Amino acid sequence: MNIPSHPEENPMPQSHAPAEDRLTVSRRWLLLKIGIAFNAVVGLAITVPVLKYLFAAVKPDAAYKSWVSLGPIADFPVGETRLAKFTNPVRLSWDGETSGVACWVRRVAEREFQVFAINCAHLGCPVRWFPQSQLFMCPCHGGAYYADGSRASGPPERGLFTYDARIVGSTLQIDAGQMPTLSNTAKLVQLDGGHDRTKGDSPCRG
Repeated sequence: MNIPSHPEENPMPQSHAPAEDRLTVSRRWLLLKIGIAFNAVVGLAITVPVLKYLFAAVKPDAAYKSWVSLGPIADFPVGETRLAKFTNPVRLSWDGETSGVACWVRRVAEREFQVFAINCAHLGCPVRWFPQSQLFMCPCHGGAYYADGSRASGPPERGLFTYDARIVGSTLQIDAGQMPTLSNTAKLVQLDGGHDRTKGDSPCRG
């Protein structure tokens, strides 16, 4: 004889966790995922600029051989020294106005130029050209240079640094891929009979 079972004697399988607990767990996982995503975004925002800064100095060799124009050679009369400006060819997007670089251009002859870095060879202050005295003067520590860039007096132990220059057509160009320093442009000049110390000539010139 089959005795019918009562529903309460054979309840349907149900989850032992109350609905409120399951909801709490779901919210925790949702908040955890949101927190992880937020931290990932913040970490990325911090990491990208840092990596750009660290790898900014790593440039291909071609970047160090960037010839830029200073303008027509007619802008620089023979026998005069004039200020010229150019844009740093290896500038970064955030450089802004600091990507502009100044230099002094001296036209020695019809096809001969000297282009000096504006920075004093002592501590890097910008030098000024005084045509009356035919001297470059540093306002910071009194360094002085002759018209050809050689040292005249003061703290600097050498002359002004120079850029490699060339004439292309009717335009004056300089190799501006890197700032001229002792490490890349200075050469020991052998002078016959030594150099004239009374004029402050230095055997080490850019």
